[in-house]
Amino acid sequence: MLIDFTECIGCGECVKACQKQNKLGDNPSKDDLSSHNYTVVLKQEGINYRKLCMHCQEPTCASVCPVGAFTKTALGPVIYDADKCMGCRYCMMACPFGVPRYQWDSAVPVIAKCIFCNERVAAGGETACSWVCPMGATRMGRRSDLLEIARGRVERHPDKYVNYIYGETDAGGTSILMLSSVPFDKLGFPMDLGAQPLPSLTWSVLSKIPSIVVTGGVLLGGLTWIINRRIQLDSGALVDPEDSSRPGKGGAK
Repeated sequence: MLIDFTECIGCGECVKACQKQNKLGDNPSKDDLSSHNYTVVLKQEGINYRKLCMHCQEPTCASVCPVGAFTKTALGPVIYDADKCMGCRYCMMACPFGVPRYQWDSAVPVIAKCIFCNERVAAGGETACSWVCPMGATRMGRRSDLLEIARGRVERHPDKYVNYIYGETDAGGTSILMLSSVPFDKLGFPMDLGAQPLPSLTWSVLSKIPSIVVTGGVLLGGLTWIINRRIQLDSGALVDPEDSSRPGKGGAK
């Protein structure tokens, strides 16, 4: 999906469509993403812009989830299965864009985020937000085609756009691409993520966890045995067979 901030008029129709599509209620937050608000339209530096899940090409949320609650589909969406989720919230800590939200106000809380209208996309349709956009600021298509469109706009209108397509390479690339007339860092988008997919970095740490757990378990087990033995000796529950003070060993009676 390509979102051109310069074309956005801030009408909020995308937010309303998202609320209806995902049955999130009628009172979306106007300031930030929440467990009841998967996208938001903000205004800063004289420009309207959107925030939502970036649907990374190689999603970090999926790489750190220990139960496989997140899945990247072939069509682009990063979907979430609440039935698998155990509520560890590793995805919230790992997401480079700070997107996943937790339903703190729910008796049975789960993670909430945009799922790219997965069912609509799988059926060959558009996301609800792109379908209703009256200005065409949000549009769907093949990633390669959208990148070509974005590059063409930047080349033809260098005075209108910053020379950067957000999401092209950030964090290994995302399925959401953005164009802006204002530098993205001024709008709060992280610019220091690099082009390397983040799961390759998280795996270098996670792959060491089994050996760390085994080694730590052995050390803790040995320490526990030593401590328990000393406690037993001090309490008299365990008598050292070499203790000469024991009755029958020639020591004190």
